Amino acid sequence: MHRLAGHAASKHPWNKIVPTPPESGLGTTLIKSRVRSAFEAPVATFLPLNYEAGYAYPLVVWMHEAGGNERHLPQIMQHLSTQNFVAVAPRGSHESHHSSRGYRWVQQPGGISAADNAVCEAVQLAQAQFNINADRVYLVGHGEGGTMAMRLGMQSPEQFAGVASINGRLPRRHSVLRNVNRLRSMPFFVASSREFEGYPEPTVCSDLRMLHTAGCGVSLRQYPGGDDLTTCMLADVNRWIMDQVCGC
Repeated sequence: MHRLAGHAASKHPWNKIVPTPPESGLGTTLIKSRVRSAFEAPVATFLPLNYEAGYAYPLVVWMHEAGGNERHLPQIMQHLSTQNFVAVAPRGSHESHHSSRGYRWVQQPGGISAADNAVCEAVQLAQAQFNINADRVYLVGHGEGGTMAMRLGMQSPEQFAGVASINGRLPRRHSVLRNVNRLRSMPFFVASSREFEGYPEPTVCSDLRMLHTAGCGVSLRQYPGGDDLTTCMLADVNRWIMDQVCGC
C-alpha cells in the first residue's frame, strides 16, 4: 500500500510533492474560472491519456482535504485512473490556517454556498471544453473535502451520479437531509481508516445508519493506518465508479 501524502500537518506537505501541475503527458491544465464574485478561484482540469473527443467521459470532481489545493489533481488521477475519466478540482473556499498555500471547505452557510458555486462552475467548465456524460458526474473528496462532497451530493442528488468520501464524516447540520425523498438509491462510497481518530468507528457506523435510513446505496471500505490517502483507496474508488459506468 503506497501513501500519497499525509495530513496537512505532515512533514511532506502537498505543495512540496506537487509544486506545479505538469503541462503534458497527463493533459493537465490550470484554468482560471470565476466562481465567486469576490475573487478568482482556480480550477485544475485533467484529461485522460488518449482522450477521444467522440466519447462522453464520466467526470470526477475532486475535493481536496483541508490544507490542500487544486494543484494536487494530477497526482490524484495518476492513482485513481489516467484513462477512465475527465476530472476537475476546484479550490477550497477559504484559506487554511495551517498552510500558506492551502485551502479548506467551511461547513457554514456561506462556505457551503461558495463550495456549491465552485463545483457547479467546475462542472460547467469541463462540459464546455470536453465531451462529458452529464449523467456520470461523481463527487470524490478526502477528509474535509469528502464531508463537503457528501453534503453537496445530498443537497442536489439529481446533479450527481454518486459520491465517494475518504475519511470524511457525514455532515449533520444545516438541513443536510432536507431532500431525503430525492435521495433514494443515491450511491455513496464511504472509506475510513481504522486508526484515524478524526473518523472513529462509532461515527462511521452512525453515518452508515443515517445513509441507509435515507435510502442511499452505500459501499463501505475500511483500511489500516491513519489519515493517509493511499493508492489502494483511490484504486477502490476507480473500481466503484467503473462498476456503475459499466453496469456491473
